Amino acid sequence: MSCFTTHEAKENDEEDSRVFKRHKTTFVEPKEDKDKEKEKKKEKKVYRDEVNELQEEGKHAIDDPSLSPDLAGTFILDEGEERSMIEPASRDDLKFKELQKVLIEWINDTLVENRIIVKDIEEDLFDGQILGKLIEKLADIKLEVAEVTQSEQGQKQKLKTVLDTTNRLLNLPRWNHQQKWSMEMGWRQDKWSADSIHSKNIVAIIHLLVALAQHFRAPIRFPEHVSVNVVVVQRRDGQLATRKVAEELTTTNDMMQGKFERDAFDTLFDHAPDKLNVVKRSLITFVNKHLNKINLEVTDLDTQFADGVYLVLLMGLLEGYFVPLYSFHLTPDSFDQKVHNVQFSLELMQDGGLPKPKARPEDIVNLDLKANLRVLYNLFTKYKHLN
Repeated sequence: MSCFTTHEAKENDEEDSRVFKRHKTTFVEPKEDKDKEKEKKKEKKVYRDEVNELQEEGKHAIDDPSLSPDLAGTFILDEGEERSMIEPASRDDLKFKELQKVLIEWINDTLVENRIIVKDIEEDLFDGQILGKLIEKLADIKLEVAEVTQSEQGQKQKLKTVLDTTNRLLNLPRWNHQQKWSMEMGWRQDKWSADSIHSKNIVAIIHLLVALAQHFRAPIRFPEHVSVNVVVVQRRDGQLATRKVAEELTTTNDMMQGKFERDAFDTLFDHAPDKLNVVKRSLITFVNKHLNKINLEVTDLDTQFADGVYLVLLMGLLEGYFVPLYSFHLTPDSFDQKVHNVQFSLELMQDGGLPKPKARPEDIVNLDLKANLRVLYNLFTKYKHLN
């Protein structure tokens, strides 16, 4: 066994101490590591500043009474981008709620055979699935779209197809910078888009539904003079800027239905509905006196003129000429063909000297009884003494 003297042990302790000191100096942090640490601290400070700025924007959005608390956290906008939403006070407006209820009931009644039930306009219509079914039912057409689409891109593409068809049916022009709306119908095409509807913009969706209900003469009455305040948020120079816009959703039912002057039928429907059946029986007797000549008979005035065939044939009988079969659809199987027939019959009436009717072809096709009675009464007035 080896052993150490006291002197040797002391020398060993001193050597260990020098080694330890040298060892400690090897762990002194290099200068580049200090620079990296400073850079990290700087980045953290910048990040904290950005977070604080975002929190301030969020606080401003939440505290701003013009913005909806539900949407305050959704404003991640690029420079120049804007988004709009309805004010909370307008959303709670009783007329606005009534308008939603009327539209929902109309959609559900229209799609009852499809076993579709809409409960919420924003949540149920944004993806284009039900809107597509509604257009198919109203226009009696088949859209070339996928039945079910899960992806956002697929839903927007489907919406675009649905809206392109809708705009065509409403006689709205394609978007361009010179002409943004149909002067005849008064519906601006920029009131809705695939993006606005897919983002669940309830104002855009309601604008679209009201336009459809008007065009297809839905048997409903809107609450009148429904307006809402919409807040438009835009990022400008890194800041969120807001402005308010008043959106008129409905005017009066007479104005929206294109009836600017009341006539005897308005009075009849509003104040003497008990006499309506008397008028209908008189008109049925008149049309059957002539249609019976070609072995046709009308039993239901409400529906049998909707496809335009009887109107065309009746005009030929009243004016004493044969209507070529190639000029109309004898067995129409689509909404467009029925509209063509009715339009053709109205043109024949004007050729015969009758004034231009107040009713549109779509009114007749959509079983608007008042419009139907107006057309038939005009015929009765001119041809009632004809054998």
